[in-house]
Amino acid sequence: MAQPPVIAVVGPTGSGKSDLAVSLALELDGEVINADSMQFYRGMDIGTAKITPAERRGVPHHLLDTLDVTQEASVSDFQQEARELISGIHARGKRAILAGGSGLYVRAALDVLEFPGTDPAVRRSLEGELEQAGPEALLARLRDVDPVSAGRVSDARRIIRALEVHQLTGRPFSSYMPQREYYQPTVQVGLSVDREALRERLALRVHRMVDQGLLAEVRRLDAAGLRSGKTAPRALGYAQFLRVLDGVATVAEATEDTIVATRQFARRQLTWFRADPRISWLDWQAPDLTAQAAAVCVNDAG
Repeated sequence: MAQPPVIAVVGPTGSGKSDLAVSLALELDGEVINADSMQFYRGMDIGTAKITPAERRGVPHHLLDTLDVTQEASVSDFQQEARELISGIHARGKRAILAGGSGLYVRAALDVLEFPGTDPAVRRSLEGELEQAGPEALLARLRDVDPVSAGRVSDARRIIRALEVHQLTGRPFSSYMPQREYYQPTVQVGLSVDREALRERLALRVHRMVDQGLLAEVRRLDAAGLRSGKTAPRALGYAQFLRVLDGVATVAEATEDTIVATRQFARRQLTWFRADPRISWLDWQAPDLTAQAAAVCVNDAG
């Protein structure tokens, strides 16, 4: 028998993806696969708005709490793990439901996408050059070999990755960018938001996180090595509240900085997902949202 399409619930942070994924799973007999890269981390619960066991309502969830904060999240590892989970869920006769707003991770699971390898020695050499010559020198090199990537990247980590790929493969990093071609039949449901309402919701959510103990969570994770990780310490809220621990920001300042950064992130997510014409957009506040989404999942396949 043909496998049912993978379901993906996407949209900006704070739009209700986790809740809709659970409701769909209950409606369609499914299991949820997390595609929020910061929810991989054990202990990063309050600041990532990680769905609680009670909120999961008995629905199996996968790829939550799989990494320590000192470990680096890997899109290529996620791709392999997510696809294995999808196959296993479908083999059990269930529906696989991917939920999350980390755009590249969603694309890695759903689309035909090749990941070039890595080489620690090459990476260390480039990091040494970065320390000596600075990011502008490396960016100038990248412009020579891969002007497309040079126009897209801004931080040193991505510049190093693009140069590493070119050095290892002889191909520009930009040539590995995904095409809009599904790896297997897929239905994407996007949550269309009222932007002003979302702005207010995100501010309230950050204040709630602070009230729930975000600073104490960051302090515990700092003691567990948060700063030594390459991915986790850059997470929204955690980067800002580490500054409180360092005595260079107040809780009020870190709260406001987190609200601003979260709103900016939500705008970037909307831009990313709006660029994908395959997504079926539904009103995030529709009273029959689950029924609408279930109808899309039953009737459509990419």
